[in-house]
Amino acid sequence: MIKEFMAFLQKYGVIGLAIAVVIGGKVNAFVSATVSDLIMPVVGIFLPQGAWQTWELTLGPLKLAIGHWLGATIDFVIVAYIVFAFTKYILREETSKK
Repeated sequence: MIKEFMAFLQKYGVIGLAIAVVIGGKVNAFVSATVSDLIMPVVGIFLPQGAWQTWELTLGPLKLAIGHWLGATIDFVIVAYIVFAFTKYILREETSKK
């Protein structure tokens, strides 16, 4: 039974997947810290002052959280660009070694 389990882990690359999940979680923490601690303070200089992240658009009974959406959009674009640049750098290093 143990041999079958070990064969399963090796055949389907479960260990590699587990390692990728752990590393991915740490990369997520790194990118989030980079965005919130280094980039957003600089971006904040160019954004309107005040509580813009709490802006709401009320249409009758509907309340649309425009400020929250804008903040999440800005955060997403910055994180996506950092991941893109990091991946491009890593892949460039990998292809130049071949």
